[in-house]
Amino acid sequence: MHVFSLDTGRLHPETYQFIETVRKHYNIPIAILSPDNASLEAFTQEKGLFSFYEDGHKECCAIRKVAPLRKKLHTLDAWITGQRKDQSHGTRNQLEIAELDTSFSLDDSPLYKFNPLANWSSEDVWNYIKMFDVPYNPLHLKGFTSIGCEPCTRAILPNQHEREGRWWWEETENKECGLHIGNLIPTQAQ
Repeated sequence: MHVFSLDTGRLHPETYQFIETVRKHYNIPIAILSPDNASLEAFTQEKGLFSFYEDGHKECCAIRKVAPLRKKLHTLDAWITGQRKDQSHGTRNQLEIAELDTSFSLDDSPLYKFNPLANWSSEDVWNYIKMFDVPYNPLHLKGFTSIGCEPCTRAILPNQHEREGRWWWEETENKECGLHIGNLIPTQAQ
């Protein structure tokens, strides 16, 4: 089993500490995947550090998250995610527990994706965390329900959906970064 995490270079300090907490708690190595330096340098040189507020998060996420994940997944036959159907308006409600990952499969090498929490609710997750003393990111205690890069994530207000804190300046139906792009239902614009 290989455990890995994406380091976009823009994570909250609490997230970096959380990775170390998990590593020590479970006594497991965690590979840290980073974006390609040349691609990231060219992107920030051309567009600056906060262009996503003006032209959307897709290009930044493609360099910081999707490309490193794609590189890693091309060395594997399958991967496991923590996605749940109730996490996102309209993008994850068709989520299967096991599926062919058409977004990251190669023609000669199919990649399978497992989503064992697909039918769990947020409440189910928190009950499990409490019951089995599972470590969690301390940002959850500060109102962060979906945690990503620091400039793209904020705490939510009471009664807001858990993904409202991600890319809050963009339309709700587009709140996927590309890691799970297969969840999006194609429209005429795509």
